[in-house]
Amino acid sequence: MTTPELREALARFPRVPLAEIPTPLHDCPRLAAAMGVKRLFIKRDDLTGLAFGGNKTRKFALTFADALREGADCVITGAASQSNHARQAAAAAARLGLKAYLVNQYDRRAEMGIQGNWLLDCLLGAEVRLVAPGVDAGQAKRQLAEELRAAGHRPYLIGERAAILGAVAYVECAIEVAEQLAAAGARAGVLAVASGAGTQAGLALGAKALESAWRVVGYRPGHADSAQARESIAGLANAAAEWMGLETRLAPEEIDNSGAFVGEAYGIPTPAGLDAVHLTARTEAILLDPVYTGKAMSGLIAALQRGEVARDATVIFVHTGGAPALFAYRPDLVAHGSYPTRIVEDLSRGVL
Repeated sequence: MTTPELREALARFPRVPLAEIPTPLHDCPRLAAAMGVKRLFIKRDDLTGLAFGGNKTRKFALTFADALREGADCVITGAASQSNHARQAAAAAARLGLKAYLVNQYDRRAEMGIQGNWLLDCLLGAEVRLVAPGVDAGQAKRQLAEELRAAGHRPYLIGERAAILGAVAYVECAIEVAEQLAAAGARAGVLAVASGAGTQAGLALGAKALESAWRVVGYRPGHADSAQARESIAGLANAAAEWMGLETRLAPEEIDNSGAFVGEAYGIPTPAGLDAVHLTARTEAILLDPVYTGKAMSGLIAALQRGEVARDATVIFVHTGGAPALFAYRPDLVAHGSYPTRIVEDLSRGVL
């Protein structure tokens, strides 16, 4: 299938202008040299432009169009207290004149107070409910929707339909990567991304539909059964293909998704992930986060070290965003980085 044909399949989906796309594909020679790979590109979906950007902005261009089509006056979603998804939903709602209700988790980061993404949620005008451990967040969202309907509102619950639309959105990202590689005169062997669901589903679907040479490798941010993860990603890809009218289908065995770099749990930094955050910042001035992209980059680095990715390969890393969460992880970053600080009180003692 050609890129114009795939774009034609995408054109049937209404969207609202939220994302600045296409996002850049940056050649990263200093990071490539540090990692020991021939060539590394970073696809900058952290630069989608909405309240510090990220991969959800690309997805919400379709999801919020669906919400407006249904006549919604508010949206309900939520995840962890430092959720990038929630922050971008709050931003999209503010841009479009909708009210955002975020049912987030009262987790370890929430105990640290309002900062990072949570601070941005509030700044953007979202109403945040924190669900205590043991409380069913899904049920809390459904109950909130009922209460809002009873009060005369028209809530849109971001859920399964949004997940499929998100996969559709990332087919377009795959098209962009293919076009940008062609413009750069490059051929890639591997595309790596932090994803446990829709982002990888869309990229894998787009790659297969275009018969691209690159293998899509996903690094999920939380623990899950590997077989179930592959089935879920393939299922989303195939649902997106059906909605787009494509004949392309993916089998679970075609999905390469690893949970080996999660560490203790979702949201808890790993030493390797923090190393990757520091390395990327200090070679390319690109900011990864400790929850998603840092762990995914550590997985890519390990794959190179183990010979799973050839040193003479050209690799693409899709940066899905998350930088605002860095501020909520200040203690972890400071402890890991051992940042030197010296206060100069007397110049006679020297500055060095």
